[in-house]
Amino acid sequence: MWLLPTIEVCVLTAPGPLNSTAGSLFVVATPIGNLDDISARALKVLREVKLIAAEDTRHSQRLMQHFGISTPLAACHEHNEREEGSRFITRLLAGDDVALISDAGTPLISDPGYHLVRQARAAGINVVPVPGACALIAALSAAGLPSDRFIFEGFLPAKAVGRRARLQALKEEPRTLIFYEAPHRILECLQDMELVFGGERLALLARELTKTFETLKGLPLEELRAFVEGDSNQQRGECVVLVAGWTAPENEDAVGSEAMRILDLLLKEMPLKRAAALAAEITGVRKNVLYQVALDKQKAE
Repeated sequence: MWLLPTIEVCVLTAPGPLNSTAGSLFVVATPIGNLDDISARALKVLREVKLIAAEDTRHSQRLMQHFGISTPLAACHEHNEREEGSRFITRLLAGDDVALISDAGTPLISDPGYHLVRQARAAGINVVPVPGACALIAALSAAGLPSDRFIFEGFLPAKAVGRRARLQALKEEPRTLIFYEAPHRILECLQDMELVFGGERLALLARELTKTFETLKGLPLEELRAFVEGDSNQQRGECVVLVAGWTAPENEDAVGSEAMRILDLLLKEMPLKRAAALAAEITGVRKNVLYQVALDKQKAE
């Protein structure tokens, strides 16, 4: 299950010295749909550890039964993670190995587990990743969008005002954008993306990855929104949305909103010529273009 993230303020602590007598905390990825995607290493770890910390023990019990794994499970979810974390730390410090799993995919990726991993590292406990399925990486690998540089934004704010504000802040982000979205909000999400990014920006909906009704549909946002709007089946299941990064207009003299913001800030502190030169160094926009824009702006005022 992908859970909506909460905003927290915390003080990071450096990891403690490695405790050689403690057990290891294995962060184990599980399938996001197709059970054949679990790795042989993951199965071995889940069989050999003394305890499995699971997001939802009822959900994970079905997975364990499918693979004939009898290791005890204990709940570790967003509501009890910090309070119950000490229980797992105690077991680890006593020398027991513990595995951490979420309902699907890689723990901590829009799922619980961060607090437990942080507590374990602070206590000098060895934390071992056991990689495997991850919805955002699976979607990116098949999207046909640039994958050399990308940014994962998780879930957007649930309310329209917050969602649009966040999208507006990402409007000129050049990297491929990746989002998770709940099925009951996927249409609203695409509508807001079309509004902010423009209907021609390329995007892809990856829905129900590795499952029976898997969908990977890549279209300009206007067409993708219409596709989802016209088919209620596309508004069900787990969704990953990828959006192509912003590309500067072909006109090399175009000045983006971020460059304009920087130029305006500098103009408040220094002469026009110096502001244009410094803004050019920061943004990469040609100095003479910025100088002319600033000059025109001053004349208009």
